[in-house]
Amino acid sequence: MRKKYRAAVIGRTGRGDFGHGIDVVWKDVPEVELVAVADDDKAGLRKAAERLGVEQTFTDYREMLDKVKPDVVSICQRWVDKHREMVVETAQRGIHIYLEKPLCPTLSDADEMVAACERSHVKLALAHQTRYSPKIPVIKELLESGKLGRIVELRGRGKEDAQRGGGEDTWVLGSHIMDLIRTFGGEPEWCLASVTQEGRAIQASDVIEGNEGLGPLAGDAVRAMYGLPGGVTAHFSSYRGAGGNPSRFGLEICGTAGVIRLATGYLPQARWLEDASWASAAEGTPWKDITSAGVDVDEPLRDGGAQAGNLLAVKDLLAAIEEERQPLNSVYDGRADVEMIVATFEAQRRGGLVRFPLENRVNPLTRLTG
Repeated sequence: MRKKYRAAVIGRTGRGDFGHGIDVVWKDVPEVELVAVADDDKAGLRKAAERLGVEQTFTDYREMLDKVKPDVVSICQRWVDKHREMVVETAQRGIHIYLEKPLCPTLSDADEMVAACERSHVKLALAHQTRYSPKIPVIKELLESGKLGRIVELRGRGKEDAQRGGGEDTWVLGSHIMDLIRTFGGEPEWCLASVTQEGRAIQASDVIEGNEGLGPLAGDAVRAMYGLPGGVTAHFSSYRGAGGNPSRFGLEICGTAGVIRLATGYLPQARWLEDASWASAAEGTPWKDITSAGVDVDEPLRDGGAQAGNLLAVKDLLAAIEEERQPLNSVYDGRADVEMIVATFEAQRRGGLVRFPLENRVNPLTRLTG
């Protein structure tokens, strides 16, 4: 590991702010010096500088990149409308990136971001904290050992809250689930989907400007099915106002001999049922807890929340830079997650199955009729 990296932060107060701790994470990495912050909101910039403990502040992030010349930058805002612009500008300067999810609102944006990173040999890591959870390798080992039998189906759901359930939930939180589907099931081959508004197929009059810079958005219910390698199917659904308490936000992995249920986060709840009925029908068959150390053993790690996931992510990013490899959750993964989301709206627009990679690289809702 190099003795010292220089990191900077880009935020947008009031328009996505500074993400879920991806600005302050650098303070916990000894080999990184946090040197500057940019925010075009002056009041937000002052607060960020105090929080981050930096003296160099900028209202124009481009000026910061040119004057400070950091090695790595956190692009923090949750709003996605400026992600493409900021990633391309940063990558053009040869600066590596830690980016808040989701990657961007369109596949054309994603293609530009990938191309910019490739041209400058820049590494981009995306802040899907669950992807870095130490429970993921344990679950993969269970699957590879055959203890779930043959995997036949994956089932994912969003948070399905009263405000975002449906189309917005699919974009903002569904990217976590799409990423997990790909992690355990491989790259999708096709998608079938239904996107509805008040029980009928969405049409042009239903399209609104989405929150958080998402662009055109529609639908209070999304039901999508994906074809994965080996004949496995994956499902993602989100209905506005249908969220449970506790939440069902997460993924089920269903095999011929059992099922795993996985929530999201650094140390998410993860449980395994060794029962082919997937319902604990066999007398005395209990759900078993999955920890970072194995099955039904004590968890040796403390739950550090999203910040612990961020720490694993940025350490992997620095290792990827030095080892000349892609981060565990790279710009390519981000594009693939966006493509799964876009496919739900494209399949609805076309009224049938769509195959990957998608031919249409613009927002399908701009082409709706009716």
